[in-house]
Formats: sequence, C-alpha cells, structure tokens
Amino acid sequence: MTRKFVGAPKGIRIPENVFNLLNKLTTSQLAEFSKLSKGYISQVKKGYRPPSDKLVQALWEYSCQNDKHKELSNTEKSIVLFLKSRRDGISHGTVEFYSKYLTKALPVLGLNPTPNQIHAYITSLSCSTGGKHAYFRAMSIFYNWLYSPKSGFDYSDKVNPITLVEPPKRPKLLLPTLTRQQVELLIDKAHSNRDKAIIALFTESGLRLSELMNIKPLDIRWESKIILVLGKGNKEGYAPFGTLTEKYLILWLSEYQPKQNEHIWDIGFWGIKSMLDYLGTETGLQCNPHTFRRTFASLLRKAGVDTMTIKDLGRWESLEMVQRYTRSVTFQDSLRFYKAPLSEK
Repeated sequence: MTRKFVGAPKGIRIPENVFNLLNKLTTSQLAEFSKLSKGYISQVKKGYRPPSDKLVQALWEYSCQNDKHKELSNTEKSIVLFLKSRRDGISHGTVEFYSKYLTKALPVLGLNPTPNQIHAYITSLSCSTGGKHAYFRAMSIFYNWLYSPKSGFDYSDKVNPITLVEPPKRPKLLLPTLTRQQVELLIDKAHSNRDKAIIALFTESGLRLSELMNIKPLDIRWESKIILVLGKGNKEGYAPFGTLTEKYLILWLSEYQPKQNEHIWDIGFWGIKSMLDYLGTETGLQCNPHTFRRTFASLLRKAGVDTMTIKDLGRWESLEMVQRYTRSVTFQDSLRFYKAPLSEK
C-alpha cells in the first residue's frame, strides 16, 4: 500500500510503513538519520510542509535497514541502491521521476522479466502514450544499471530485456510556451523584486530549477552578462541573461545582500515552486520551470536563432529536446527570415 503526504506535490507516494515512521519516530531521531534540521522535520510532521526527496529517501532506507519482521526483497533493495547511485548530480524532480515509476513497475515485473512481459505491462497501462513512454524511460535507465557490473547484482552476463523492447511512440504534441507579453504579465504580478528576478532569469537564461537555486554572487559575471551554473550531472556551464534580469537582480541583491559564497535567494526548491504555483493560479498561465525553459527556446527560435545555438545556450545534450520545445514556432514565424536563394541579393 502507498500513501501520499499531506501537502506533497502530486505524484510523491511512498509505502505505508515508511509513511508511518513520521509518526512513530521523534523529531530528534528523524533529524539525526536524515541530516535535516529539527525545525523542518517538525513542520513536515505537522503537515505544514511537504517532505523533500532527501527525507523520503532517508525514511525509506531507515525502514529497509530496521525492519525486523521481514527480509527486504531484492526488488526493494535494487530500488534503494539504484536511487543511491543516482543521487549525486540529479535534481529533486529526477529523483521523484524515478521513484514514481519504479515503485509501481518493479513490484509487478521483478528484476528479470522477459521482453514480452515488459511490453505487456506497458501496453496494459491506462495512462496516456506520453505516460507510457515515461514508464519506459524510467525502466530503461533502471535495467541498464541493473544489468551492468556497477549494480552489484548478478545480471551483468545476461541479456538486458529492456534492449529488446520497442519504446512506445511519443506523441508529437505542441508543448505550452509563453509569449513575451505573458512573461511580462507574470513579472508585473510578482510581489517582490526577488520573484521578478526569478521569472526574468528563468525566461532569459533557460535555467533549470536546480541551476537557478544554487546561484551565488560570485557566479555572476556582470560585465558579460553570464552566470556560471552547475547543471545536470554536476557539469559546469554558463547561462546568459539580459538587461531585464540584470535590473531585477541588482534590485533584489541590494535588498538581500548575500555574501559572495552564499545563495542569492532566501527561498529554496519548495518556496520557488509555491511562488510560481501562486502566480499561475492568479494569472491562469502556465507558470513552472519547464514552461519557462521551453519559452526561452521558443522565443529565441522566433527571433531567428538556429537550434544548434539554442542547444548550446540552454546547455542541452542534444538537439532533440530543443526541437521538441520549439515545435510551437510556426511556419509563419520562420517565414519572416526566409530569403529566396535565387531572387534575393
């Protein structure tokens, strides 16, 4: 049985016995093994704040290590070890993604399914084609790890079943983006210079939430308008920003005045998400980090920037995601930059 935390974002579910640890253990015990503050743990226990991925993972591992009534199954062990192996360099959202799909699929499929069983399981799902593709992606990464020597399980000399399964065809949907006017409306509705700076920076830099959260004053190169960021897989890169972001960053930093090696925001992951959710509800617009990242790519494409350049500016690994994000750029948008090769001089 699984259960959802009070106040947790949609999709964060963990086993009932793990959930019960929140009530069973004291605040001091929880803080000790999770390495989180007592104040934060107290707020989670009272339902005032959602649990972080770090706390969920710590609860799960504690449950696995201290359950005296049953032996932990290989499937449960594999999920714990897999998430441990992924912990460094991945975002909250990525941990949530793996947890959500693997805790549903693996108890059904086990560790050594046949390709036909995997295919039948995906086909039987009642979710959308996009949802089925998400299941496939999570299982593909998991089984590739499991059937490698890195996992420590005795599967490295066997055929990985996921390699013999065709992925579900992902629908080519037009993913939602914002217009410049809509972004300006969100900035206008934002209640502080901090929130205005966050929205402008998301849009002008194409930052992921994990990248934006960890910016420090010493990372900002004001002369060249670029920011040193730590992206996926702990890879360093640079993100550009414009004069609008510069304006609100200067206003906010003059108010907050962080030290050079401190984060420039006074809120974290959940604080930023809550602020964006509130603005989205108030304006009726899509207001989340993924939408801003798509908007960054689409606005550049509409301005005539080629996809390879957008890929480099947004620190994407391949062109595929850029092409998905800019699919909303219409033929008419592109036609403005057309010059007939035989007619124009």
